[in-house]
Amino acid sequence: MTVNMGQADRFIRPVIAIVLIALYFTGTVSGTLGIIALVVAGIFLLTSVVGMCPLYSLFGISTCKVKS
Repeated sequence: MTVNMGQADRFIRPVIAIVLIALYFTGTVSGTLGIIALVVAGIFLLTSVVGMCPLYSLFGISTCKVKS
């Protein structure tokens, strides 16, 4: 696994995950949409910790700075 996420990605994803979790637990988002929001939040947290996004790899995207 190679890191393909830059610092901005690794900062923004947990923020979005916290917002999604807060929306679920406050009852703003519920039902199936709430469960989907929690799954997306979990994926965002996991990918930000690992630093690798499978979708980025699939599409050949990398937001990491290139080392010269």
